[in-house]
Order: sequence, then structure tokens, then C-alpha cells
Amino acid sequence: MKNLLSSSITLALLLSANAHAQDTAAADRGKPTATTLDNVIVTGTRAPKAVDRIPGAVSIISLQEVNNSLSLTEDATAVLTRTIPGYSESTQALTNSGETLRGRIALRLFDGIPQTSPLRETNRAGSFTDLSVIGRIEVVNGPSAAEGVGAAGGIINYISKTPEEGSHTSVNTRYSSQGRDDSEGWKVGLTFGHKEDAYDLLLATSFVDRGMAYDAKGRKIGMRGSGTINDSESKNLFLKLGTNFGESDMQRLQATISRFNLTGKGNYTGIEGDRAHNITSTSIAGTPLGAKTEFNDFNQFSLSYSHADFFGGTLLADVYRADQAMRYPAENGSDKQDPLFAPLGQLVDQSEVNSEKRGLRTSWTRGELFGVEGLELRAGVDVVKDLTDQRLALTHRVWVPPMEYKSTAPYAQLSWDIGPLTVSGGLRQEDGDLSVDSYTTTYYNKRVFVEGGKLSYKTDLPNVGVVYRFTDTLSAYASYSEGFSLPNVGIPLRNINKPGQSVSGILDLQAIIVKNKEVGFNWRTGNATFSGSYYRSASDFGVSLSTDPVTGDFVMNRGPVKINGIEFSGSYDFSDDLKLNAMYSHIVGKTWFTKDGPLNKRMGANDVSPDKIGVNLYWRVAEQVDLNLGAMTLLSRTLNQGKSGAEHTSGRTLLDLSVNYDTGRFGKLTLGVENLFNKQYILTTSEASNSNDDWMAGRGRMFSLSHNINF
Repeated sequence: MKNLLSSSITLALLLSANAHAQDTAAADRGKPTATTLDNVIVTGTRAPKAVDRIPGAVSIISLQEVNNSLSLTEDATAVLTRTIPGYSESTQALTNSGETLRGRIALRLFDGIPQTSPLRETNRAGSFTDLSVIGRIEVVNGPSAAEGVGAAGGIINYISKTPEEGSHTSVNTRYSSQGRDDSEGWKVGLTFGHKEDAYDLLLATSFVDRGMAYDAKGRKIGMRGSGTINDSESKNLFLKLGTNFGESDMQRLQATISRFNLTGKGNYTGIEGDRAHNITSTSIAGTPLGAKTEFNDFNQFSLSYSHADFFGGTLLADVYRADQAMRYPAENGSDKQDPLFAPLGQLVDQSEVNSEKRGLRTSWTRGELFGVEGLELRAGVDVVKDLTDQRLALTHRVWVPPMEYKSTAPYAQLSWDIGPLTVSGGLRQEDGDLSVDSYTTTYYNKRVFVEGGKLSYKTDLPNVGVVYRFTDTLSAYASYSEGFSLPNVGIPLRNINKPGQSVSGILDLQAIIVKNKEVGFNWRTGNATFSGSYYRSASDFGVSLSTDPVTGDFVMNRGPVKINGIEFSGSYDFSDDLKLNAMYSHIVGKTWFTKDGPLNKRMGANDVSPDKIGVNLYWRVAEQVDLNLGAMTLLSRTLNQGKSGAEHTSGRTLLDLSVNYDTGRFGKLTLGVENLFNKQYILTTSEASNSNDDWMAGRGRMFSLSHNINF
């Protein structure tokens, strides 16, 4: 491992390359990443701030990077895998089970609004809108309480596009195929933006039809147990309307509506594989079990108000409503059986999660506080109400009872620029209550009655950090921060099988407090950037995942978790026409085998990604032609630690290619080739699983042809 680590670091140093947003911002440099440190502004922390004033690893995924990923695949999380060092391999499915950021679950936001419930982590929050709506993605790496519950691994904030002056219309079309009739997919999208005087409007809509996916051997890929994007359709509608008013247009009111639906077409049914003989899960034409197909249905509305001179500071306030519903594929597993509905072994059912969120987010930022140069205060309060339940949709049984979480979280943050030194610190208080109705568990869990009740969660979450700018080209930082998450509450609730239990007495419902320590540096010159960070995060009562050998469902294990990691990233511009980016990530997670035992169990790929190396080459071949060649390597890893902890992931290198040709008045044509050399491989999370049903191969080579024209 030392030799491997050393060689990987050497590679990163030699390449001097990356897509790490702390050092880049391609908008001004013509790069497919981001520009210089002084010009990058991060809004994911609400108050806009230059990146070199933030004591932590912040990554910006630019519009060009989003578009490059869309030219290869419609997978919503693939762009994170390609650009964020600590983000694990994409599952290439509707489910995001096993996709983590620095070994922990990240909080996904869409324009600051949570896309998942803190009560029932559905692993479906990666598909909530069409990425053609997104103007940039901001990633705060590591635990953070800045945006509320759920950011144990960090924050991923998808930020919608902003209309430019005048009227602009963009029409996007895409055709994809793996060379077989039923693998064909297509997309059509329309975006209209208008900005004039104090008013602006952004309207975007799209329709995507996806075919069946094949592996490199020409074998249909299976229908994943928690949901697949293959053989599906999605519809998206996004509307954002804003107006500036008041003296010098210092006030703004903005309304946003987003409606997204992805639904399976139901043309295939899954066939489980045989991992002992390396026969992967596949699909055959036919009606799936049950009568309903899976879906993701995300609808949200927000109303935002800002005032640039409110008592000498800037006031931001957002009120929102977000309704999210997810239906999972039908199954006839043992945990779905009930002799009241059908003979044992013959009952087919499927689960459905519904979540309703109402919230208010506020912040007030005042610079030059008390007349002190460089001293800034940011303060506010967040209020949220989340109601979530999970049912077995075909038999209308309660699987997880209605759970309501109410939280009020005031916070304050100070930062002070003292010459080349920035010192920051703050405190957020999470004050929440979880209420659960009384219920009876399913037949599989012995139909025991569970008394409902209320649990209170109240904790203070501090953070402190320093950034020192040695020169205009070199800075370093150190920080300590805490993140707050609820466990996946629905899992322990539905798995209770002993009588006499009450919600208030379930130990596994205790909160997850993650403490993170990090040091890092950023270096940049006119044509090169390089950054690195080392972090240690620990939770005394954390979460790791394993798979139930009977049901195939994830089992939540509570206990101490410690994660250490290093990241390197950078970029080098050989010329305006030739640029190189690279990144490297190494993560080690440990927990215990048995309660109160030593932390000597290495966490597997369901939690912690194997080492990752990413390289991307941008080359402007001619005035109208440019290409991106990307290589992503996951290194092999073997965990020899007894039967319960053994795991081997084989590792792989995949290449992707996209070529753009700008015709001028007739728009831009893009040819995308995913998995360029048609490599056969098993997905990392499948290698970590012990289920035959989840022995999944990754996609083979796929060709895409996209056209974009602007008016």
C-alpha cells in the first residue's frame, strides 16, 4: 500500500493537475474546470465568499463539465464521480446505494433545498431534475452543519442557471445507442431565458427516453433491486421568475417551480446472477413482478427574498415546499410475505416512500462589523418540518410508520481577514424533535406492536478554521467542523421483531455527530494549479452498512466509525489549446467487528471507495473542434479480515471521449463515447455485496450524438 500510495502521489505531482475548484475556475481561462482563486465565489455556504477565504476543500463543477458529462450519459451522479476526488463510483442506476462523499452520505441540495429526507435515506436523491437546468454544482467536502441535517459527508448543491441579458433560446437533442435496437435512447430539451430591466425569467423543459443497457459482452444489464434508469422515461419542467425592486434595485423577489418525474417503462424483468460462476444479473423481455413500475417524483416550490442593504447587511430568506415520492421495484422476497394476502413465497409487493418538507432558510451577512475592516458576521435561523413514511404499495401495508421531524436551528458565523490571514468560527444549534406513530410490524418481523413516541435532538455544532496566504500563489488552511445527521430512521423501525418495544427506547435512533479535522494547501500560477488535503473524521456512534443474506436489503450497523483520507488535485495548461486535469483520492474507514471491540474492521465499498485516480485531457484540435479524453481508475483492494469482513474489488480503468464540432449558425455537434474500449467489469458496490441479485456488470461502450443550437 505504501508503494501504491507513493506512486499515486508522485503521479499527481508530476501531472500537477485537477478539477479541484479550490484552485480553478475555467470560465475566465477557457478551461473545462473553473478560474483563479480570487475570482471563484462560493454560494453553497449562502453568503458569497472567495474560495481562498474558506478553510476547507470546496469544489466547483462548471457548466462545461456538466455538459461534458451529459454528452456521455444521462446518469445524474456520473459528473460527481468524474470531477470530485472523494466521490465514489456511480451506480449507473436510479439508486445511489453505496455512493458516498469521503466515505459518508452527503446532503444533496437543489438551489439550497434538501432533496432527501433525514428520516429515510432512500438512496434515490441523485435523480431529482434534468442536469441541463444546472449552471454549476458546488461541493463542500467533509462534515458540515452549515446547511442543516444530513451533511455527514459534505454538501452537494446543484445551482440552476441564471438568464443572461436579452432573450436566449437553446434547443438540445441527444441520441444514444449501444448498437442494439432496444438500447436506443433519445432526448429533447428546450431552455428559454429572458432578462430585461428589473425582470428575468428562466424556463426549461425536457423529455428523455432511455433504452436497455448492455455490458461489454453484449449481455443485458440486470434491473437493480432499488431501481434502475434503464428502460425508463423522464420529464422535467423548471420555471424561475425574478424581479428586482426598491431603491437602486437592492431588493429581489424570486419564485421557482420544479417538477421532475422518472418512471420505468416496465418492458423487462430481472434475472439474478450467479457470482460463484461469474454470471452477472441480466434482464429479459417481460412484465416485471407486480403491476406497478418504479418512479422518482420530485416537486418543489420556493419563494426567495433578498435585500442588499438591510440594517447595513444583506438579508436572504427562502421559504419552500418539497414533495418527494419514490417507488421501488416489485419483489417476492421473504420480508414481503404475509399469509393473510397469499401463500408464503407467492406474495409480490413493492415499497413506496413519500416525503413532504416545509421549510424556511434565512441568513443576514454584515461586513465591516463594528467598523473593523475585514470582520464579517453571518447569522440566521433555519426551520424545517419533514413528514415521511414508507408503505408496501400493492397490499397497502405500513412498513415504516409516519415519522415527523421538526427542527429549529439558529446559527452565527464570524470571519476576520487580517492581512494574509483569515480566521473564522461559528456555532449552529440543532434543536429538533422526532415523532413516530404507534404501529405494528409486518409478518416477517412477527407482527409486534411498537409504541410510538417522541425523541428530542439538541446539540451545539461548532466550527473553526484558519487560512493563511503565504504569497499570491500559495495558501494553506486548517479546520475543525462538526456535522449532524439522523440515522436512516426507517430501517431500525421496520426491523423491530421483539414485543414490548417503544420508539423512545431504540438506541439506534440516536443522532450521528461527525467531527472532522482537516489541513490542506492550494498553489497556483498562471498555467498550473495544485492542491491537497488530509482529513480525519470520527463519529462515536456512526453508521456502516452490510447486506442481509436473506432479504438482500441493507442493514444499518451502529458503532464508532473513523475515516482518514488524502486528496490531491491540480491542472496544467501546456497552451491555450492543450490542458490537463487530474485528481487522486485515498480513503480508509474503520469500525468494530463486535460491540466495544477495537476499531480494526476495514469498511468496504458500500461505505468507502477504493483509491481513485482521474485524468482529463482537453485539446482544441482546430478553431471549431475540441475534444475531452477522460480516464478514471479505481484501484483494486482486498480486505482479508474474516468471513464477515472479507472483500475484494478488482479495480479498473475506463476511458471516455467526447468530441465537439461548432458549426456556427447551425449549432454544436458532440460525439460522446462512454467506456471507449468496451471494457467488461463488475460495479464496485456489487463486488462488495453478497447477493446474487446484485451481481451487476457496468455498461459497455455507448455512443451518443448530441446537438445544441442557440437562438
